[in-house]
Amino acid sequence: MSHSHLRYVVVEGPIGSGKSALARRLASYWGVQLLAEDPASNPFLPRFYRNVASHGLATQLSFLMQRADMARGMLLGDTLASPVVSDFLFEKDALFARVNLDEQELALYQRIAQQLLPQYPVPDLVIYLQASEQVLLERSAARASQLEQDFPAGYLKRVHAAYSEFFHQYEAAPLLIVNTDHLELVDGNEDFELLLRCISEMRGQRSYFNKSV
Repeated sequence: MSHSHLRYVVVEGPIGSGKSALARRLASYWGVQLLAEDPASNPFLPRFYRNVASHGLATQLSFLMQRADMARGMLLGDTLASPVVSDFLFEKDALFARVNLDEQELALYQRIAQQLLPQYPVPDLVIYLQASEQVLLERSAARASQLEQDFPAGYLKRVHAAYSEFFHQYEAAPLLIVNTDHLELVDGNEDFELLLRCISEMRGQRSYFNKSV
């Protein structure tokens, strides 16, 4: 599987995994379009981090509207006329909804999602960045400090667990699982080149890239 056969690649992972930075580097290296999510355009997100219970549904619906617009643009427009690297998977919204919403809110969200996002493009390859919980928490704490916001207590652990469960069962597209504990994929060249080799040599539906020290 060389990258030239990949029209739509997604880099995913929980907060602190480095997915957005890697997606940008891959898009730049391959010279293809980057399709990035834009959390800053969600007006409810700052309030959500201060009070998850009160602003979870509005936050999820705002992201859902963004995703629905993107999906329509990809399916009906010319977004996929040339290769694309994206830093989000469309299914991630439902993953976060299950973490953030109570039972009644989740049922309402799912009914609205069926109307707004009935279909979306399936990637040719998904790169799932994982790391140990401690590493993710350290990276997330640094990110929160940079953004001058604190994640709610216990929230990151719930998100990380949800990602692990989701990708354990994921079968919609070929999946490359990358353990980033000891990898420098954004600034380092050696590890990045190893990742490129894993992508080009990947066979089948699921593969793993892990580097021990």
